[in-house]
Amino acid sequence: MGKDLCAEFPAAAELFRQADEILGYSLSNIAFEGPSEELTKTSICQPALYVHGLACLAAVKAQLPSLDFHAAAGLSLGEFTAHAAAGTFDFATGLRLVDKRARAMQLACDSTEGAMAAIIGGDEDRVRDLAAAADVDVANLNSPGQIVLSGESSKIALAVSLAKEYGARKAVELTVAGAFHSRLMESAYETLKQALAETAMLAPRVPVVCNVDAVPVGDAENIRRTLADQVTGSVCWAQSIEQMIDHLHITHFLELGPGGVIAGLVGRIRKGTPVVSISNVASLEEGIALLAES
Repeated sequence: MGKDLCAEFPAAAELFRQADEILGYSLSNIAFEGPSEELTKTSICQPALYVHGLACLAAVKAQLPSLDFHAAAGLSLGEFTAHAAAGTFDFATGLRLVDKRARAMQLACDSTEGAMAAIIGGDEDRVRDLAAAADVDVANLNSPGQIVLSGESSKIALAVSLAKEYGARKAVELTVAGAFHSRLMESAYETLKQALAETAMLAPRVPVVCNVDAVPVGDAENIRRTLADQVTGSVCWAQSIEQMIDHLHITHFLELGPGGVIAGLVGRIRKGTPVVSISNVASLEEGIALLAES
């Protein structure tokens, strides 16, 4: 994760070097070499995603210095990456916030019995009824027909068993460390809220669409509120993409990070929307060609 980018692009390597120094452990070694069980720990995965996303952006800028973007958003942890890219705070400040968020969420996971489940093919109102019936929370509104629920393990199991009764095509329990974006993350919310209150914020140079309200946030108070609220609140991703397309007039998207998941979601939210996904040198080379044409 990021190893080939750092080998080829000094700006990307410098971000991982800074991260190792700031965090006090070798994030780069874990990201580059694994093992995957270590990298996927919440406390490590979140800083790794943040650094990797911005390393991808640094590599893009190295290849296309004139490339600019007109809005930003990120799913869950990615919202911090979006703010760093937009200049709300610098790389180091964002990484320290992400580290505190990640550690606090790891503690919340370790002290609770939480789980999450994807509800596929259901109507949003009916899935909300299902969540209420099972006493769990709506964690992610990812795309039409894909909603994720989060809560106590036994209650998520109940929601999965009831899903078809509420009109869902299927329900799948997810392999996760805990109940993210639910009331079980309350302790992490309090920790992050305090850290955000002590952090200086600038007005982002482009609109940054927040997860919880699916609207751009520009003043420091709202940025702090929305970044804290998404720890226990719903990630309104489908609505965020619709906001960017319909109100901010974004026509092309650049996904920075592993997996290409965002491209898939955007395709389901608004079919035919161009998305360039960049995670490594191979995808960068292909992406640069597409960006140069667009």
